[in-house]
Amino acid sequence: MRDYINEMLKRKDLLIYLVKSGLKAEHRNSYLGYFWWLLDPLLNVLVYYFLIGIILGGGGDNFAVYLVIGLVAWRWMNTTVNSSARAIMKYSSIINQVYLPKSIFPLSMSFTQTYNFVFGLVVVAVFLAFSGIMPGWQIIYLPLIILVQMLFLLAISLFVAYICVFVRDIDNILSHILRIFFYASPIIWEGGRLRNTEYSWVVDINPVAIIIDSYRAVLMWQANPHFTGLLIIGTASLAAIAAMIYYYSRNEHKIIKAL
Repeated sequence: MRDYINEMLKRKDLLIYLVKSGLKAEHRNSYLGYFWWLLDPLLNVLVYYFLIGIILGGGGDNFAVYLVIGLVAWRWMNTTVNSSARAIMKYSSIINQVYLPKSIFPLSMSFTQTYNFVFGLVVVAVFLAFSGIMPGWQIIYLPLIILVQMLFLLAISLFVAYICVFVRDIDNILSHILRIFFYASPIIWEGGRLRNTEYSWVVDINPVAIIIDSYRAVLMWQANPHFTGLLIIGTASLAAIAAMIYYYSRNEHKIIKAL
């Protein structure tokens, strides 16, 4: 495994290149180009605010801010998982010609979407400013939450990228699995609606809900994030990343055969 990690470090220039090329390819043929990184999360918020806040009459005070934080964080998760599932197969022609650590490809997808997430934070900042919400000193924990979410997504990316090489149908099922997590998390609805019911445990153990609630705590509620939940998610993610890299190092020949 040590040799495999050293090989990954030697290929860091390739990783940087893949991230840059991924960023350019996303909006290469669009008229607005990189402006979509700001416009896409903004349009998502407007659509759901219109449906839930206006048509259905849902949402409470500062619902627009509540909504934008949840949707921006979720967009990072959704795009990372979907793009990582196809990461290795996307570069199969290169992989079959030159030896490269296969884990680099899902990692590059994760880092690409992390960069996009930064632009989503700009949209969040605009909504906070227009709503007159000033985060408290707890905002110092924001980098910690981002780090935990990034580790969580790196672990998932490595896993789904490997599985999808051998079971191509998983790529199609992922959209349905992600939809379950979307509606089982307080993204477009308030988490408190499940409290004191037989389904409240869904929010309590859902890592997506813990991460999103932590963002809202430090950005709009002037409260501490869920330290225990974040610690568990971060530790489990680190362990999963180490396990997946070890598994990649032992089974890369199987990936080549499957491709």
